[in-house]
Amino acid sequence: MIYEHPLAYVLALEGMALMRSFTGEHDRAFVEARLAEIRRLLDDETLANAAREVARVSTVDGYRIWSRTYDDANSTFAIDEPLIEDIVGGLPAGVALDAACGTGRIAALLAGRGHRILGVDSSPDMLAKARERVPDGDFRPGDLTRLPFPDGSTDLVVCSLALTHAPSLEPVMAEFARVLRPGGHVVISDIHPEGVARGIVPPVRLPDGRPGRVATYQHRIGDYVRAALRANLRVRRCEEPQAADPGPREPRPASVEPWDLWPWCLAGFAPEAARAATKGSPTIVVWEFQLGS
Repeated sequence: MIYEHPLAYVLALEGMALMRSFTGEHDRAFVEARLAEIRRLLDDETLANAAREVARVSTVDGYRIWSRTYDDANSTFAIDEPLIEDIVGGLPAGVALDAACGTGRIAALLAGRGHRILGVDSSPDMLAKARERVPDGDFRPGDLTRLPFPDGSTDLVVCSLALTHAPSLEPVMAEFARVLRPGGHVVISDIHPEGVARGIVPPVRLPDGRPGRVATYQHRIGDYVRAALRANLRVRRCEEPQAADPGPREPRPASVEPWDLWPWCLAGFAPEAARAATKGSPTIVVWEFQLGS
């Protein structure tokens, strides 16, 4: 179980903002405003009485639920897709594996560039949607640590927004390298570790209505590099794009409901602190690796 307390989250935003003030990013008036706001927040019964016990859900169970709405508006897609397209646009068409393919969003992008598509995912519900989206693809159930394809069978592996759900990166990178031909490329997009630390963890509602979060792990930037190097994958490119500055936030909401919008709606309780705490922070990380000979 995960204990989620909205007051704790909002106070954490205040603390992050104050830490930046301590290094000179903000002035005395900003600091005094934050301290006064903290005092008000501590007396806010709306926040004090809204804590939740949240289930930690496996990726298979979580994505079975999420598959129904996964392709709905998702701001992360708009950030990672242009970078993935830019990288794969410079590579020749060949056999491309969409690892953790989900509903086939990236597989469709690769097919449009002339690649022969392989796909793997642990969620049968996601695979069914991928097969509908890319009928000519070869989509198979499987785990990222045991890919159902032979050694040296692919020219390109793309994995989008999935490795935060892997407990360890090393066995996954080793599998990516195993199925690649020498000189082949790996392209990965993932939630940035700073984003995971700020609560960017997929929410789902269990069949009985209880709240749940898909199991997610925080991998540091160095973790990706170390796992890649051990698999004979060398870094070709790394990008850490930021979300656009939303500008001043709306006034605080009248309620902390619905839980499904946590932590985003909670930022409205302390909009200046939230903006200061997250300004300039990367949302995702995008990698390009190449397998050595």
